[in-house]
Amino acid sequence: MNYLGLSTFCKGAKAAAFAMAASAALSAATPASAEYPDGDIRMVIPFGVGGGSDTLARTIVGVIDELKLLPVSIYPENRPGGSGAIGYTFVAGEKGNPNVVATVSVSFFTTPLRGASPVSYKDFTPLAAVSISPYIMAVAKDSPIQSLDDVKAAGRLTTATVGVVSDPALLAALTSKALDVKIDAVPFDGEGEAMAAVLGGHLDFVFMNPSEILPQIETGAMRAIAVSTADRIAALPETPTFTELGYDIEHTQLRGLVMPADVPPEVVAYWEDILKQVAASDEWRTQYIDRYLDEPAFLTSAEYQKKIEETNERYKALMEELGLR
Repeated sequence: MNYLGLSTFCKGAKAAAFAMAASAALSAATPASAEYPDGDIRMVIPFGVGGGSDTLARTIVGVIDELKLLPVSIYPENRPGGSGAIGYTFVAGEKGNPNVVATVSVSFFTTPLRGASPVSYKDFTPLAAVSISPYIMAVAKDSPIQSLDDVKAAGRLTTATVGVVSDPALLAALTSKALDVKIDAVPFDGEGEAMAAVLGGHLDFVFMNPSEILPQIETGAMRAIAVSTADRIAALPETPTFTELGYDIEHTQLRGLVMPADVPPEVVAYWEDILKQVAASDEWRTQYIDRYLDEPAFLTSAEYQKKIEETNERYKALMEELGLR
C-alpha cells in the first residue's frame, strides 16, 4: 500500500472509531429511552401484607402481568415499620433508580410531618394515580341525624379516627369548620372497633371508605349522609356530596405510585402509559374498582404532583390545629 492509500485508510479508521465512540456515549447518556426497562422492577410496599397498600400494589402487579405490559418482571416487596418511614426511606435512598416504585398512603404525608421520617414527598417522583377512595359520612339506622342540617344543629358530636392523624380526622376537622359544629374525633385501634362503636350508639357518625361501610348500609344497619367526592359515587347514587349541599368539603384518598427523585422524564412517561393502560383495563375494574368499591380515576404525573402538594398542605394544617407539629 502506498503512502496516499495508507493515509486515506488511517483517516477512515479514525473517523469510524470516532463515530463508534460517539454512538456509545449517546447510548450511555440515554439508556431509558433506548433500553428501559433493562431489569426487573421492585414494587416497595412500606407496610405489611394484607393492608390497603399491599392490596393496591399486588393488584397492579397482577394486572400488569396479565396484560403483559412490561417486558421484565415486577416483584412486590413489603418493607414495614415506622408508620411507613422504613419503606419510604429505602425508596428515597434509591435516588435516580428507575427500577424501584412504591405505593402512596396517608403515612406518606403524616409520618414526615410528625418529624418521624427523614424523607418527605419532595424526595419522590409521582408517576400516576389510578383510583380514588371516597369517604362516606354515615350514622346508625336509629340515629336522629337525617341530614347535614341535623349535624349543624347538634352543637357537639363524636366520630372516630384510627390513629390521631387520619383522613377521617381531617374530614372531622373540615366538617367542624364548615358547619360550625364541635366534633370530637375519638381514636380507635381499627375500623372494626370504630364501626362497633357507632352501631352501639357510642359515636354519632363515622367517615369510612365504601368497602368498609357499604355492607352495613346495604343491610340497613347504617345510613349514608354525604360523600366526600366532588360528584356522587356510583355505589351510592342517591347520597349527595358535601359540595352540592353547599359545603366546601372535598377529600379523597388517591391511590397511586411514586419513584425515587431524579428518575429520567422518559421513565416517568413510560410509567404513565403503563398505569394509564392498567386504569383503563377491564381487569383493573374487576379486580380492584368493583371489588373494593373505589371510583375509577387516572391522574398524570403532573396532576398527581399537584394533588400530592395540596394533600400535604391539608395534613400540615390539620396537625398544626391538633397540636401535633
